[in-house]
Amino acid sequence: MVMAGEAVQVSVKLPDGSTRTLPGGSTCADLAGAISPSLAKASVGAMINGKLSDLHTVISDGDEARILTAKDPESLELLRHSSAHVMAQAVQKLFPKAKIAIGPTIENGFYYDFEIPDHTLSPEDLLKIEEEMKKICESGQKLVRFVIPDVDKQISEFKSQGEKFKAELLEQHRNECPTLYLMKDKSDKVIWNDLCRGPHLPSTDFIKAFKLLKLSGAYWRGDEKQEQLQRVYATSFWSKKDLDDYLHRLEEAEKRDHRRLSKQLDLFSVHEEAGPGLIFWHPNLAAVRGAIEDFWREEHRKRGYEFVYTPHVVSEELFAVSGHLDNYAENMFSAIDVDGQPYRVKPMNCPGHIMIYKSNLHSYRNLPIRLAELGTVYRYERSGTLHGMLRVRAFTQDDTHIFCTPEQLESEILGILDLTDVLMSAFGFSYKAYLSTRPEKYMGTIEQWDKMTDALRSALEKQKLEYQVDEGGGAFYAPKIDIKLYDAIGREWQCSTIQIDPNLPERFDITYIGEDGSKHRPVMIHRAILGSLERFVGGLIEHYAGAFPLWLAPTQIAIIPIAERHQESAHELEKQLRQLSFRVKVDDRSETINYRIREAQQEQIPYMVVIGDKEMANNSVAIRHRRQGDLGTLSIEQFIERVKEENTKRLADAIK
Repeated sequence: MVMAGEAVQVSVKLPDGSTRTLPGGSTCADLAGAISPSLAKASVGAMINGKLSDLHTVISDGDEARILTAKDPESLELLRHSSAHVMAQAVQKLFPKAKIAIGPTIENGFYYDFEIPDHTLSPEDLLKIEEEMKKICESGQKLVRFVIPDVDKQISEFKSQGEKFKAELLEQHRNECPTLYLMKDKSDKVIWNDLCRGPHLPSTDFIKAFKLLKLSGAYWRGDEKQEQLQRVYATSFWSKKDLDDYLHRLEEAEKRDHRRLSKQLDLFSVHEEAGPGLIFWHPNLAAVRGAIEDFWREEHRKRGYEFVYTPHVVSEELFAVSGHLDNYAENMFSAIDVDGQPYRVKPMNCPGHIMIYKSNLHSYRNLPIRLAELGTVYRYERSGTLHGMLRVRAFTQDDTHIFCTPEQLESEILGILDLTDVLMSAFGFSYKAYLSTRPEKYMGTIEQWDKMTDALRSALEKQKLEYQVDEGGGAFYAPKIDIKLYDAIGREWQCSTIQIDPNLPERFDITYIGEDGSKHRPVMIHRAILGSLERFVGGLIEHYAGAFPLWLAPTQIAIIPIAERHQESAHELEKQLRQLSFRVKVDDRSETINYRIREAQQEQIPYMVVIGDKEMANNSVAIRHRRQGDLGTLSIEQFIERVKEENTKRLADAIK
């Protein structure tokens, strides 16, 4: 029966360009059935005009529709969102006093926050919750969307149930046509509900492979002053194989956790008495950083960059001009009183580089100017977000600002992309670029935006770099390129950013004298390739699983004399290698040779060199590689040539 005002028929456009005509009031489920019985059986949701929708969604005339099955990547959102509701229902069944907060999907899974009086969830509880979830899934409960007819009445009902978080959320979203999702059994009885905008799967029997992963604390609305909650992280997949593969990747990621490897390899530390989010680089990791910085400077010097240093503390006025004080103050450390004037530790290096540019007059003839700094900046991050080296409060950026003419913009971007490739290839990373274009709210003219975007796009294409367009993802003042890395186990890391900025040149009134003799605004490019050294090196530890290639390894070569009579030769070789700038140590302890080799192996030292009677007599060394094992005997000269070539070319043995 068609309701009053409803179209008698609706025409729907399908992905292949064809159209399908259905009675008015038809749903996505009806569309799937009209296409084919097999699709109706396999369907789990739909994309309507690019928006994820459930099968109950009513189709409108002119809609573009695509029916989703488990083969479509978008369907994981439906699966995980629905799995979150199953988990919340299971928790409230096992712990009747539990009150639910929010339960969003996240990358690779979902979580739910609970307030559970007088009980702290344990790993054993997670197993019980999983068992209850299996029962719910097997019972085939239907997930039904229900538009709330009387918001005030529903708020009162939530409050009477003690569901204060749901009541607060409903009050917040009362004018947004709020909905409940009802979980109904086969007799159509409502078993459970949650305030949610959806979409969801048709029923719980689609959910077959899930795992509760870990517990953590959380605060309501992320505010430390609000209620403390218990968060359960979980994931779900369409098949057990996909779930098992993911759990294996998690296990591998756990082995590679940079915090865990740091303890094993003595890399860095964080001290509460010094302050959270502040990294202390131990000698081993400082050696890695030194090698990275030397490489970074070498490659920048080849390309005409000039190195600068700027103060860590400057007048607050600088950040008032730059706009950071108005737009970024909550991420800055509090002001310091200096002679009655407020000063700030810098959250950015860019204003300092602009000061250097402003100190001289510039002509178009001496542009571009490329100012580079390994500059340490300081930003306030909430304590709950801090994470090893990956999220910190003080970090060093490989920061560069290029000042150029509009005509030079494309070639400068091309140069940055080339340098990015050189650096990332040396570390063994694959990567992908994202071109972020004009957002809805933007500064400047469309013509300016088109020119800047075209310059970025042209550079990407000339570099033959695979890229994806992030429509509307640019900053309000300019488009940008983001580079995302893929590590040895396929995880994505946000790293490099190339950002055009017409805003700061205007704010600081910087100019150059053009060919016509008049003043012009230079184009300013912000650029960090490695990004934060702390984050980059933390990711690098996990990428290599602590086994740095020779050119980066904290100790590159361990020399192991078999007996006391071989120690003098070992120390002579050590001296020779140190003269060639290798990081080397002699292990002349009285432990057995196998014990010392095993320890060097555990320390991930690339080469172990053994010296005994035969080696002393022949001026040779027995070589062992941490991955390749016994490499036989070489003369000292041959060994030195081998490691010199590997070190100079920055060769990397296979990453595992």
